[in-house]
Amino acid sequence: MQIAANGISLEVEDHGQNTDPAMILIRGLGTQLVHWPENFVQGFVRAGFRCIIFDNRDVGLSSRCPAPGVPGDPDEITAHVAAGDEIAPAYTLDDMARDVIGLMDALGIARAHVFGISMGGAIAQILAMSYPDRLLTDTIVMTACRPILERGHRAEILPRLLARPETREEAQDNWVAGHASFGSPGFPMAENEIRAEAARAWDRGHDAEGINRQLLATMAAPDRRPLLQQVTTPCCVIHGVDDTLIPVELGEEIAHHIPGAEYHAIKGMGHIITPLLAPQIVSLVADFTRRHR
Repeated sequence: MQIAANGISLEVEDHGQNTDPAMILIRGLGTQLVHWPENFVQGFVRAGFRCIIFDNRDVGLSSRCPAPGVPGDPDEITAHVAAGDEIAPAYTLDDMARDVIGLMDALGIARAHVFGISMGGAIAQILAMSYPDRLLTDTIVMTACRPILERGHRAEILPRLLARPETREEAQDNWVAGHASFGSPGFPMAENEIRAEAARAWDRGHDAEGINRQLLATMAAPDRRPLLQQVTTPCCVIHGVDDTLIPVELGEEIAHHIPGAEYHAIKGMGHIITPLLAPQIVSLVADFTRRHR
């Protein structure tokens, strides 16, 4: 269903009973609600949550958010970065955090548990810093709290993150390659399932320029370390020991900066939550939320 939130339209799926506490799942860069494993979503429902998933702005069936003068072409972005130019984003991660608050308002949810991965984990941090009165707990997964381009040389990072137009078959090939490059080796996913998932996402609406606008928002985000030290929301930080995209040390750093944060480093976990990994994550989070009611 389409929901008006923060001046845009978000595609939302609402699973479980309205009387159960809400668990809002926030996706990472360029991915859509169909990338959540079905047993992950239903695992939260069985654990007693109203599980809400949605497409972030600029992907899937949610609103596209271009802005005059903001590049979406990957070669243009690469050229600007190589020249040392500052690229003003079309929107910020703070805007995307306000999308979540707008979604909650539209659904009549006063407070919710939040679970965010990668870029969604950065958004989850912002929610804890800026909207603590709207959160019950905050689970921050496979992400970092320092600026993205501090993690290494720009020339090494950008090619892995920038999106390009692709055919349906190319999207399937690229998602298979993504699983091989930064997936979860201890919890693998069958190639036919990976291809089916990529096809569903492509059919719903692949938009390379939209993904790249999300990337610009992520690149423009400031260092969150100072404000994380003031967070009072109960936080659980989860990171994969085998994450080749965002090293596990950066997850540990988040937990170090949030007072009282609980930290879990999972062997065999990379930068993708697969169906085999899903039950372990659901169990960890459900247990964490029970201890912080």
